[in-house]
Amino acid sequence: MESTEPGTSEGPLPTAAPLLGEPLPVEFMNTVWADRDGVHDELARPGGLAAWLRGVGPRLPQADGPSLARLPEPSADDLRRFRRLRDALRRLAAVTTGDTADTRGRGPGGSSEVASDADAVLAAVDAVNESCAYTPSWSMLEWTGENGPTRTAATEGTSSGWILSQLAEEGVRLFAGPGRTELRACHGPRCVLYFVRSHPRREWCSADCGNRARVARHYRRHRDAAQSAQA
Repeated sequence: MESTEPGTSEGPLPTAAPLLGEPLPVEFMNTVWADRDGVHDELARPGGLAAWLRGVGPRLPQADGPSLARLPEPSADDLRRFRRLRDALRRLAAVTTGDTADTRGRGPGGSSEVASDADAVLAAVDAVNESCAYTPSWSMLEWTGENGPTRTAATEGTSSGWILSQLAEEGVRLFAGPGRTELRACHGPRCVLYFVRSHPRREWCSADCGNRARVARHYRRHRDAAQSAQA
């Protein structure tokens, strides 16, 4: 899964997507993000997916098999499956938060239906469920004298397939669990990120986003006051 800039011998590039310490499904949704240059998608190419998986590697569930660091570059099929799951999670997050911004309910280049469209929601649910079932896994009991009984996970699929299924499982837990009521869409300037509200007064995905929102409000107040004075 090594990804380097062409013509360099540098190590693998870090992910460009924001990693804000949110639950894994939310971090995955936030592989679509925006700044003053527009909307970006870390899953636009296999190398971006590889970089994101490395970035969240310590938080990913592990199964018997090749380690994450030794995975090959994700294939085009891997990328398609991960994008489908990510876009489905964003669609469901848009519905959950009541947000109708177009770039929240879909990934760049995706469907243009509004986030509350019933058919689109059913398709998103199907995508999540199919991703859950993509790589079956089961528990294994290991019994050693030194550490005592331990549980490990085993799978017959590929490591990338296992990760896909586990991300989908975490998504199910998010939307079907108590965390669903705290899921929020950030309404900072140009922001298309999601976050799980960690305390009642939290309004933004990050402190930086909150600062930009306050600056924008301050600018609007002064602009409106100046326009009123000129009227």
